[in-house]
Amino acid sequence: MHRPVDLARRHGLSAQAVRNYERDGVIPAARRTASGYRVYTDLHVGALSAYLPLVQGYGYRTAGVVMRAVDRDDLESAFAAVDAAHVQLQRDRETLATVASAATVLAGAPPAPPGDRPLPVGAVAHRLAVTPATLRKWERAGILVPVRDRHTHHRVYSPDDVRDAELAHLLRRGGYRLDHIAAVLDQVRNAGGAEPLAASLAGWQDRLTARGRAMLTGSARLADYLELREDVRRPARGG
Repeated sequence: MHRPVDLARRHGLSAQAVRNYERDGVIPAARRTASGYRVYTDLHVGALSAYLPLVQGYGYRTAGVVMRAVDRDDLESAFAAVDAAHVQLQRDRETLATVASAATVLAGAPPAPPGDRPLPVGAVAHRLAVTPATLRKWERAGILVPVRDRHTHHRVYSPDDVRDAELAHLLRRGGYRLDHIAAVLDQVRNAGGAEPLAASLAGWQDRLTARGRAMLTGSARLADYLELREDVRRPARGG
C-alpha cells in the first residue's frame, strides 16, 4: 500500500499533483480508509509510471484520453488515440521531407520585386505566367495570404507575398501537392525566410526523432501497465 506522498516522491511530483491526476481520471480512483485517507496500490504506481512517459511522447491530451480509456477497459479507444498520434508523426515527417527536398529550390528562387509597393493580382499573375484564378486557388489552399486594399477591397500582394507566390510556382512546377506547398510556405513564413528555414531543418529533424523515441518509451510503459492490470485481475478471475 502507498500513500500519496509515496507516489509523489517516486516520480518527483507533489502529493497534490498525484491527487489531481486521480481527480482527472488518468490514474485509478484510490481506496479510502475509514478516516478518509487515500490508499494507493502497485496498480496506481504502474498507472503513474505509464501516464508520465505518455505525456512526454504524446502530450497531455492524448495521454489523458489513453489512460481514461484504459481505466474503463476501452482498449480500442486507447489504441486508436495512440495510432492517431503516430499517423500525425508520420505526416510531420513527410512535411519535413518535402521541405528538405525543396530547400535547394527555395535557395534558388528569384528575389521579390524591388520596392515596397504592393502589386495587384493581375500583375502577380502576369509575372508568374499564371491566371488570377490560379492565385486565388493557392490562396484557398493556404499557400498565399494577400491582404485587401482598404479602399478598393481588391487583393494586393506585398513583396513577401510575391516571394511566396514565386516559391509556390517553382514548387508546383516541381510536382509538389498544394497541401505540401502550403506546409512549406507556412514554415518559410514562420522561419522568416528560406535561408533561416534551411538552417532550422536539422533542429526540426532532431525534434521529430526525440518525439518518436519518447513515443516508444510511453508505449512500452503503457504495455507494462496493461500487463500489470491483467496480473492484478487474474486471481479474481481464477477464483
